[in-house]
Amino acid sequence: MKILLIDDDDAFTKVLTRTLKTHHYSIDSVTDGEAGWTYGSTFDYDLIVVDIMLPKVDGITLCQRFRSEGYDTPILLLTAQSTNTAKVQGLDAGADDYLVKPFDPAELLARIRALLRRGRSNPMPLLSWGELFLNPSTCEVQYKGQTLSLTGKEYELLELMLRDSQHVFGVDELLEHLWSSEEFPSEATVRSHIRRVRQKLVASGAPQDFIATLHGRGYYLKPVDADAASWSAPNSLVDAATDAARPEADRASDAITDYAALPPSSPLSDTENQYLAFLNETWKTTQPKCLEHVAEVLVAIADLDTGQLTADRQADAQQRAHKLAGTLGLFGLPKAVRLARQLEHWLGSPGVLPAHQATAMQPLVDELQHIVQTTQHIRWSQLPKGPSPQLLLISSDAGFYQALRAIAPPHGIEVNQVLPGDMTASTLHADVILLHVAVPASDDGSSLYPPLSYYLQVLAQHYPDVPLLVVGDRLGWRDRLAVAQRGGRSLLSDLSAPEDILAAAMRLLQDERHAPKVMVVDDDPAWLGALPTLLQPWKFKITTLADPQEFLSVLQMVTPDVLILDINMPDIDGFELCQILRSDPHWQKLPVLFLSVRTDVSSQQKAFAVGADDYLYKPLHGGELAHRILHRLQRIRTYSN
Repeated sequence: MKILLIDDDDAFTKVLTRTLKTHHYSIDSVTDGEAGWTYGSTFDYDLIVVDIMLPKVDGITLCQRFRSEGYDTPILLLTAQSTNTAKVQGLDAGADDYLVKPFDPAELLARIRALLRRGRSNPMPLLSWGELFLNPSTCEVQYKGQTLSLTGKEYELLELMLRDSQHVFGVDELLEHLWSSEEFPSEATVRSHIRRVRQKLVASGAPQDFIATLHGRGYYLKPVDADAASWSAPNSLVDAATDAARPEADRASDAITDYAALPPSSPLSDTENQYLAFLNETWKTTQPKCLEHVAEVLVAIADLDTGQLTADRQADAQQRAHKLAGTLGLFGLPKAVRLARQLEHWLGSPGVLPAHQATAMQPLVDELQHIVQTTQHIRWSQLPKGPSPQLLLISSDAGFYQALRAIAPPHGIEVNQVLPGDMTASTLHADVILLHVAVPASDDGSSLYPPLSYYLQVLAQHYPDVPLLVVGDRLGWRDRLAVAQRGGRSLLSDLSAPEDILAAAMRLLQDERHAPKVMVVDDDPAWLGALPTLLQPWKFKITTLADPQEFLSVLQMVTPDVLILDINMPDIDGFELCQILRSDPHWQKLPVLFLSVRTDVSSQQKAFAVGADDYLYKPLHGGELAHRILHRLQRIRTYSN
């Protein structure tokens, strides 16, 4: 698979290219948006990975340009901007996915696999042709249960042919897909790779013409006969493919958890040692460049302090802070990333910053410079293992912010601050929001800040689905009612200890992340469109599907906690889907609720006969459906315990 990487950060590009090549991807890399357009519109790529902040043409504009010109290549946006606004802009511009730097490499690879599957005729994780099976998640290839030992290019060749098994691949086409633009192989190189793959297949029992030649046109996979088609995949690959069919983020999280559970003395593998050595060698050239960026930010702050900061210098400092946030995460410096992000946020404020802002920024830059200067060796234990939850504090109390920041790292959470007056301009990402409403009063006793209702209104517009925790010393019953109506579920006194406040925020975050996943299969678009709104108060994660033909693919990708089926659907009805589900040991315990306009007894009896757990009638109130879902999940938990 061939990927175009567009990013102007040399260190980031070098590390990412190494990671992708290790997993058998062919990489072309360019450093600005104009070059990205030239490459992307000239050569064929399976995926484009692009940073948002680029010279000449930014990532959002570049994405819009590709889509307006009819290019449908999957696009993955990478950026250090952990903001909802940037994400929405990117997806609206035509991007297929979005990932915030720094990220866990396992999550990046999982998202890449998901995007590549989405754009292929075979969307399943396990690729097969007759008795040949290839698992892209593990890069394992077997023929009749025997593992093939392949070079990187041999693996890429087989994967390409399996992903488009009905296609005849010409030599020029193979050259374009499997080699980067910096390599210049000849046609003889392609024929040599084809010959070696054939030899390895034959040694495993495949026929000589498993990869057949169509003279004058190219190579293709010979059609398999019925007997060969009945061969079943080896258990090891089936298990791996079943795991690969789970949501990508879940599997990346499992990988992180598994590694974290290893004892500190666990030796690194040869691959891990090689990667660590590569990072340390790269850090030798990256560290001076990072210090240059920090020095330029320091100059900008000095200009700000003297009232001489220009808009251009402020924009340049913001871009340097952005690059620092993206680069330093690769080398396992999370505290430095937090500092760079906060600086980027402040420097990105509209208009030239007020001079007094320099006082708040100076300590952050000094600390950032100290971290970069004193980091001499990269250790495996410090490398990123996944994104930390983001707590967004809305408060004017600097002491309160510093107290929370001091105790947050052991809990694996990042704290960022927005002043109440900057709420409408804030673009910081948030997993949980802490609103601190204990504000000073003027001499006549009136508040110096807007009422609580104002803050709740702004949060409802900018962060409608983010859990909210409110802390204050003037919270009357009307305030509490307003918070509850906004969806806030916790209120604490301003006298609460920072540890108690952070613990309450973590509980909210934990509740949000364990929201049940509900999958609904129904061919009524109006009903599917209304369902997420009906169930919104219960915070379910809803996946809707109108085409039952895609049922198994979506089911394996989503792995829902509850499945809701309609009965009357084209081609295959809900009863048949439920029968298919119950015949698979992996899904036999999945709760299934039927939701139908049929009210006759025979339909209910048939639903329960094929394995339904509950039967409901349309139309119904959202509260009743939510109650049935929660009741069924509680029954499952009770039985499990």
